[in-house]
Parts: sequence; C-alpha cells; structure tokens
Amino acid sequence: MSAGPEVISLGCRLNIAESERIRAMLVGEHDVVVVNSCAVTAEAVRTTRQAIRKARREQPDARLLVTGCAAEVEREQLAAMPEIDGLIANARKLDPRLYNVSPREGGDLRQTCTPSDDLRPLPSQGLVPVGHTRAFVAVQNGCDHSCTFCVIPQGRGPSRSLTIPQVLTEIEGHLVQGAPEVVLTGVDVTSWGHDLPDRPPLGRLVQAILETFPELRRLRMSSLDGIEIDPLLLDLFAGDARLMPHLHLSLQHGNDLILKRMKRRHLRADVVELVARFKQARPEIAIGADLIAGFPTEDGAAHADNLSIVRELGIVHGHVFPYSPRPGTPAARMPQVERTAIKARAAELRAEVVRTRDAWLDTLVGAPQSVLAENDGTGYAPHFARVVVPEGIASGAVVTVIPQRHEKGLLS
Repeated sequence: MSAGPEVISLGCRLNIAESERIRAMLVGEHDVVVVNSCAVTAEAVRTTRQAIRKARREQPDARLLVTGCAAEVEREQLAAMPEIDGLIANARKLDPRLYNVSPREGGDLRQTCTPSDDLRPLPSQGLVPVGHTRAFVAVQNGCDHSCTFCVIPQGRGPSRSLTIPQVLTEIEGHLVQGAPEVVLTGVDVTSWGHDLPDRPPLGRLVQAILETFPELRRLRMSSLDGIEIDPLLLDLFAGDARLMPHLHLSLQHGNDLILKRMKRRHLRADVVELVARFKQARPEIAIGADLIAGFPTEDGAAHADNLSIVRELGIVHGHVFPYSPRPGTPAARMPQVERTAIKARAAELRAEVVRTRDAWLDTLVGAPQSVLAENDGTGYAPHFARVVVPEGIASGAVVTVIPQRHEKGLLS
C-alpha cells in the first residue's frame, strides 16, 4: 500500500507555515516526502541531513524532495546526497506545479528550479490545514538586511510582503476552519510593508486584522526586530487584549561592540528603552529573545553583558544559539571564539534564562490563566507560559486554569 505525502518541517515558524501549505498542496499525492530544511546554523544543516537520511530509510520507494534554506545555502552538498530525488528552490516552494514533476520520469528538479526563481509569498487559495490550534500565517518572506552572521538572505532572497487583502483572505480561511489563534510570521516580520505602495507599517496590518475579525480570539506575533516596531503596533499591544502579551525580539546580543560587529541596527540601550515602554503599556507582557553565544571576538566582558541583558530585560522565553560560522558571511572571516568556550557560554545563557523564567513562573502560581489547549495535555497562556490542562479538554479549547506549582518550566 502506498504511503500518503509527508512533510518534514525543520527550523523557524515561517517554515512551519510553509510546510502546512505544502502539505495541503500534496493532498491526494502518494509516496512523496518533502523535507523543508533549515540552514540558520551548522547544527541545523546537520539536522537536515539526518532528516533526509532517516526519511529515505523509512520510505525507500518515495520521491524525496528537499526545499528550504539549506536547499539554497548548501545546494551543491545536498544535491550530492544519493537519498534525494530533487531540490526545489526556496523561493518557489509554494508553487504546486513543482511537486508534480518526478525526476524518475524525466525531469530533474535540481536543474529546473534554480535559486534565482523568485516568487512573492502566495496566498493560501483555500489550502488551510485542519486540526491545528495555532494557524501560522506567513505575511512576509526574505530579508533586506545584512547581519554579518546570517545566511538567511542567501536562502530567502529580498523582503517581499503579502498585501493586507491577501493576509485577510488567508486568516479568514483559518477562522472558517476554527483556528482559535493566529500567529503572524515571516523572516523579518517588522519589515512587512516596506515593498508595498505607501510603505505601510506593521501596525497597520495588525490593526486591519483586529478590526476585520472581531471573532478572532487570539493574535500572536512571532519574532520582531525592535528597531522597526512602529508606534501604532505598540498602541495595539496596549489597547487590545486579543493581541497576545508576548514580545519576542530579534536581539542577538547584549554588548554594543558585538552588536556593531553583527551589523545590527540597535544598541543595548535601544532595546532596554523599548522593553520598558512595552512593560509600561502592558505590564503582564512576557519578553522573549534570540541570543547568540560566542560570536567572533566575544570576550568575557561581552559575554557578561549577554548574561546581564537576560536579567535586565526579564527574558523568560530565550532562544540561545551557539555561534557557528556560515558559508560566505563576514563573521566567518572574523577571529573565532574557541568551540568549547562557545558551548560553555551557551549553557550559561540558557541557565540564566531558566532562572529568570522560574522567577517569573513563581508570580503566576495561583493566578487564573486563560489557556489554549494543545493535543498533548498542555496548553499556552496568552504570555506563552506552558500550562497543564485538565484531563478531557479538547485540543483547541480555551480554558481557565489556576496553577498551583511549576516544575521544569511547566505550570500545573
């Protein structure tokens, strides 16, 4: 009996959103496996290779296609893997025509889909996944910035935005399917609108969503670049409870010299001031951040600044990345930190986030939490604290839970 389509999603929330679209496009197909890859770190590429080999072992007769950032950044290396039947350019991963071409029947996707192919993000066209508690909506793709550590512009191309009507159409489809929460995602979400007429700010899109869909229960933002957060978006965080009190920042580091060498557009004081304004506007807001440990030239004092920014901002949702040099990036040519030191510093950063999160969770014990139930017996409060839900609660239901304790980051 032939197997149905399988989509293996690695990496960011944008990949998750795109994988759902790919899965919907492949309904009715058989013996097809798509690996939607990630290349943000060397470890992500290694994980991609492992996923490809495992998929081939488990489905030896399937047509195995690879897309995503690693399919661009590591194109030649992946193309040499015997397990793969074809590579689909990242910019064309949402073109359904490409998934109907079988290399075993005379068309080699490695050659017909090139990185220069560049399509705007496509609206969902009614291809909406069913049975998920959170709907990831990719409002933007690509990046126009040139952070010295990052290969994502190589894998995703320049920034391209969906229009407001396109976004509203996609969200409407998710709401028809019963999604209780929508998450806006992209490579550089705060650059949404920069390529559209009149260059609308992100706040205008969020305002249109909230005004158009009064029935939308929860709207969540994925990672934001603090330097581009507009005043309207801040006002919406302060004034509309449906916009979840969860601000995840593309911070990367707490030391000014390292931030400059990363070619980030903010300094430490900029982020401290931004978070203070958000906390004043929405006191219950939870702060998350991406942090890189062991960036080239980072010394002990710079690492100490990285640790202290966790405490100063109250970062309770931390994504810590040990630095790894990526091909063709300026940072790869800078003086490197020794690998064992990078690993140790990453562990210290993670431990600091855990301490900060545990102190925050202490304040939530005994306080009622509105929790969106997942299918694993837990769910997420508005500020993204993870909470155990009572038995028998269906996935997608929103219930009130009064936690009595917390352990290993989980309220119960």
